[in-house]
Amino acid sequence: MATIVVDNRSYSVDERTNLLAACLGAGLNLPYFCWHPAMGSVGACRQCAVKQFKDEHDQRGRLVMACMTPASDGARISIDDPEAKAFRASVVEWLMVNHPHDCPVCDEGGECHLQDVTVMTGHAYRRYRFPKRTYHNQYLGPFIKHEMNRCIQCYRCVRFYRDYAGGRDLNVFGSHDAVYFGREQDGTLENEFSGNLVEVCPTGVFTDKTLFHHYTRKWDLQSAQSICPHCSLGCNTTLGERYGIVRRVVNRYNHQVNGYFLCDRGRFGYDYVNDDGRMRRALLRPKHDRVSQAKPEGVSEVLASAADRLRRARGIVGIGSPRASLEANVALRSLVGPDRFFLGIGERDHRLFSTILTILRTGPVPSASLREAEDSDAVLVLGEDLLNSAPRLALALLQSVRQQPMKRADELKIPRWDDAAVRNVVQGRRGPLFLAGYRRTWFHDYATENYFAAPDDIARLGFSVAQSIGTDSPSVPNLSKDVRDRAHRIAEALIRAERPLIVAGTVSGSQATIEAAANVAWALHLAGKHPRLSFVLPDCNSLGLAQLGGGILEDAFQSVRHRKADGVIVLENDLYRHADSAKADAFFDAAQTVIVIDSFDHRTTARADILLPAATFPESDGTLVNHEGRAQRFYQVFVPEGDITESWRWLRDLARMTSDPAEKLSGAAAWQTFDDAVSGTAEAVPEFAKIRAVAPPAGLRLIGQKIPRQPERYSGRTAMISHLTVHEPRPPHDPDTALAFSMEGHRGRMPSPLIPQFWAPGWNSNQALNKYQDEIGGPLREEMPGVRLIEPVATKAPLWFTRIPLPFRPAYRRWLLLPLTALFGSEELSNRSPAIAERISEPFISLHPSDATRLRLEEGTAIELALQGTTCRLAVRLESSTPPGTAGLSLMHEMGFAQLPTWVDLTESIKAERRVA
Repeated sequence: MATIVVDNRSYSVDERTNLLAACLGAGLNLPYFCWHPAMGSVGACRQCAVKQFKDEHDQRGRLVMACMTPASDGARISIDDPEAKAFRASVVEWLMVNHPHDCPVCDEGGECHLQDVTVMTGHAYRRYRFPKRTYHNQYLGPFIKHEMNRCIQCYRCVRFYRDYAGGRDLNVFGSHDAVYFGREQDGTLENEFSGNLVEVCPTGVFTDKTLFHHYTRKWDLQSAQSICPHCSLGCNTTLGERYGIVRRVVNRYNHQVNGYFLCDRGRFGYDYVNDDGRMRRALLRPKHDRVSQAKPEGVSEVLASAADRLRRARGIVGIGSPRASLEANVALRSLVGPDRFFLGIGERDHRLFSTILTILRTGPVPSASLREAEDSDAVLVLGEDLLNSAPRLALALLQSVRQQPMKRADELKIPRWDDAAVRNVVQGRRGPLFLAGYRRTWFHDYATENYFAAPDDIARLGFSVAQSIGTDSPSVPNLSKDVRDRAHRIAEALIRAERPLIVAGTVSGSQATIEAAANVAWALHLAGKHPRLSFVLPDCNSLGLAQLGGGILEDAFQSVRHRKADGVIVLENDLYRHADSAKADAFFDAAQTVIVIDSFDHRTTARADILLPAATFPESDGTLVNHEGRAQRFYQVFVPEGDITESWRWLRDLARMTSDPAEKLSGAAAWQTFDDAVSGTAEAVPEFAKIRAVAPPAGLRLIGQKIPRQPERYSGRTAMISHLTVHEPRPPHDPDTALAFSMEGHRGRMPSPLIPQFWAPGWNSNQALNKYQDEIGGPLREEMPGVRLIEPVATKAPLWFTRIPLPFRPAYRRWLLLPLTALFGSEELSNRSPAIAERISEPFISLHPSDATRLRLEEGTAIELALQGTTCRLAVRLESSTPPGTAGLSLMHEMGFAQLPTWVDLTESIKAERRVA
C-alpha cells in the first residue's frame, strides 16, 4: 500500500494503480471521460487534471493527468487547486462547443456521464455562439441507436470495440476536431458485444434502440438484480420496468462473474417478457378433450380441477427444467416424489451433465469463474464454439491472451493500467490460446493454433496433450505425427503457464471431449501447476438440475407407456426441444392428464389439459447455478398482471390440494414464503445447503427499513393509474425479499445482491459504481457474488478416463451431422425479442468444399433434410473448417429436437430436392 496526500489529507491506496483510480476508490470526486477500469488509461480527454506537488514545501506544483500518473508513495496532489479546477472547466467548455443542446430529448438524459461532469466542473453557461459541427448518423442495426453529434471524442467506443472486444467494423475516421466514430458505411454492428457501447459511451452517441421503442426516463424505472437466463454463465444484470413492461437490461457488476460487460443476447433478449404470446390466464380444457381449445377459468376452479385429476391419476410424473429455478424444480420433486421426478432432458445431455458433475465433484481441479478465466495465461479449448454458446467466456479469453505478454511490461516497470504504453511494448503479441473445434469464427484469429476436426479427433488431441504433459495418463494409439507434435506444443505451453485453463462443453455432444479436458487438467495438477476447468452447458440452470438428480425423459415416457403413471406435470419445458417428436406425441397421447406450467405457448402447451401461467425471471425470485457451480439469486422486478405467479407457488398449491387433510403439511406444501422455498431446497440435496448464504433473507431490515426498488426521483405513482383512480394505491406487499415496491426505504450501504441501481450524489450515470467499491475494479463493498456449491477434492491419484475414441473416418455416402449453435436463434427465450429476431439467420448446413464437390453442391444451394421426424430446408454453406466427412447443422429454435451428432445420408436429400426442382 502507498500513502498519498490529496488536498492535505492522507489516504492509503494501492501503489499499483493511478491517481485517478486511487482518488475514486477513496471516495473523492474527480471527473474523467476516456479512462475505464477495464480498459486502462490513454490520457485522451485531459479531464482528470490535478495539481501535483514535489513535497509539502512546494507551493507552485504542476498540472498532471491523474489517470496517467502512478499513485506512488508520498505523492501530493490537489483536486481543489484553482488552476486545476479552471483547467478542467475549460476542457468541458471546449468539449461542449459542438455538443447539441438536446438533454431534454436525449435518451441518455438523467443517466449521462457528460451531464455529471459538466455539473461537477461548474460549467453552466455557454459562450460559444457560432454554428456547430454536425454529422450524419448511421444505421447500426436493431440494437444500437447512433447520434454522432453528441460525441466528445473520448475514444472509449473504439478502444472497447476493437481493442477489448475484438470487433473490426467500428472505427474512428478523420482527424483533428473532425473525427467520426462509426462504420465505414451504414450496417449492423457485427460484434457480439456491441451493446456494451451503450454503457461505455459517456454521452448519448450510442444508445439502446430497444429502450427507445418503449422509452422511459431512467429515474422512472423500477429495478432489481437478476441473472441472465440465456446461457449457463450466469451473468448478473439489472432489469428496469415501468407500467408492467420490462424496458431494458443493463450490466450489473459482479467481480467474480461478468465484471463490467454483457453479450448482446443477454442485453437485448429481454423482450420475451413483453411478448404478446405470453400466457397470462390459467386455462382449462374439458376432460378427455384434447381437440377443443383450452379456455380461461378462475384460478381456484383450475386448481381444483387439476387437484381432482391428480388425485385420480394412477401415478404422477414430474418433468423438471434446466431453465427453471432450483426452488421450482425442488417443489415439483417434492410433489411427485424423487422416484417420479425426471430432469426434462434427453439421454445425451444427461450423460454429459453427469460426466461434468462427476469431474467437478471428485477431481482435484476447481472450476473457473469468468474472472479467473480472464486471468489465465494459457488456454486450451476443446470442441466448444464459445462465441455462440458462451460469448462472455470468449470475451474473457480475449483478455487472457494479454497475460503472458504483459509480463514484459512488468519487467520494464510499466504499470498495467497504462494501456497505450503496454500495447506499445506488447506489439500485438499474444499468449497461448489453442482452439480445437469444427467451426471457424473471427475468434480463431486470436488463437496461437487452430485445429479443426471431428469431435472424436478433438478428444484424441486432448488425451494426447494429457499424455505429453508427462504423467501416467493413458496413451493414445494410432496418432498421426502432426497431431502428436501439435499435442506436444500445447502441452509445453500449458506447463510453462502459471494459471492454465482447460475449456470444454456439451455442444458437440462428445463425452470423450469432456473426459479429455479433465485428463489434461488433472495431468497439469499432478505436474505441480494450478489449472482450472471450465465446462459450458446449454441452459441457465443445467448444472443445478444435474445436482438435483432425477431420471431422463425416456424414463418418463416409459413410465407412462407401461401404465405406471398417467398424470404428467411439465415445468417450464418444451419437451419437443429435448425429445423426438413422435415419442413426445406418443407420451402425451398415453397420458390421461397433462398439466403444463410455463410462460409461453409452444408445442408442449398445445398438448396440455391444464395450463398454469408461470412468472418469468423479472417477475419472480429464485436461485440458479451457473456453469462453474456458483449459486446466484435473481429478484422480482415487478408484480405481473393476470393469473401469473411463480412456478413454485403453483406447485405448492397443487401439493396442498392433493395432500391428505388429516396429515400435517410437509415438503413444498408447507412453504409459505420464498425463504421457506430456499430452506426446502437447501434440505433437498446436501450440496444445496449453502444456498441460504447466497443472499440476505426476507427479514433483513437496515435501520428498520426495507430497500426500495424505485429510485428517489421516481415519478408518476398516481398519474400512471389516473384513468382508474385519483388515489395513490398501497404499494404491493413483498413477503419474499428485503426489497420493497416503493421509493421509500433505506438507501445507505447494503449487501450487493440487494442494490436496486447504482447511484451516488453527483453521479447519475453508471459511473456511480465507483462509489460502491473500495478498490476500483475490485469487489463491491459487502459483495455477495454467489456461493460455489462444488469444491475440488484433494487427491494424489485421480481416476483417469481411459475410453479413447478411434480416429474419425468418413463413411461412404454418409456424413456425421454436427450441431452448430447460434448466438441469435438457438436459445428459446431471446428468440421472442423483436431485436434478436432481426439478427437470426436462415438455417443452413455447412460442408467442406471437397464434400460439396462430391455432392455437386454450390454455395447457397437449398436442400431439404429429413431428420428425426422433422424436415428442414437448409442453405448450403461451404466452410473449409468443416471437417471432411462431416456436415454442420445450424441449430435454430424452430427446428426442434435434433439428437446430434448423428449420421445422415445427404445424397438422398439432394436427390429428393432435385426431383422436386
